[in-house]
Amino acid sequence: METMELAFEEFGNPENSPLIILHGFFASSRNWRQVAQKLSARFHVYVPDMRNHGASPHHPLMDYPSMTADLLQFMDQRGLEAASLLGHSMGGKVAMWFALTSPDRLAKLIVADIAPVSYKHSFDHTVSALKALPLAELSNRKQAESLLASRIPELSYRQFLLQNLILKDGKYCWRLDLDIFQRMAPNIAAFPNADHLTPFTGKALFIAGGDSDFVKPDDINSLFPEAVFGTIDDAGHWLHVQQPDVFTAWVENFLA
Repeated sequence: METMELAFEEFGNPENSPLIILHGFFASSRNWRQVAQKLSARFHVYVPDMRNHGASPHHPLMDYPSMTADLLQFMDQRGLEAASLLGHSMGGKVAMWFALTSPDRLAKLIVADIAPVSYKHSFDHTVSALKALPLAELSNRKQAESLLASRIPELSYRQFLLQNLILKDGKYCWRLDLDIFQRMAPNIAAFPNADHLTPFTGKALFIAGGDSDFVKPDDINSLFPEAVFGTIDDAGHWLHVQQPDVFTAWVENFLA
């Protein structure tokens, strides 16, 4: 399997125990700076850009085994025999697949608002909305946001997606390869078949947003029998953005 050299941001003292934060689909390391900086007081925090995201290279294959292979290489290159993982959404699925396939390399597992299941939702609408944006006509980001509003009415989600719109040589373009995202999105909504794998019996925390319906304890127990399950009130899928202090406290207490 071809692995990718991941771009990353790094926070905190290298003497502290390592924590790797794995972002979600369409996100990047920059979305986690606020949380990473808080956690860096006690941990040596790495936040890689997953393949096809942020400043990392593009590859036509994007699924959980390939992203897990990238993560293993990332750890090997930094001499990390083991690390704790904190993953949100897509990153949470990478972290879970890592736990199930390389449990000896994992200290503690934290999964934010995602379960080891294949979801029925599709990213087709999101990708087609981004592809329909007339990049050549854009003169500023505000204009892009206005044009996207009819297809993606939720302002915060629109602004999140538009972080992938960059100005290059005076023209707007996508940092992402939207064709790859369109083809690979079904892999991201899915979760690989884990029936042949031994359940992860290490320390695991699953945190769900109280207003989100992505995670049910019944979806977790068979593969992560020792997992602790908690919810954060007044938060949806983006719980680390909506309740950063509460979220960070959960993470620190679990890793202590």
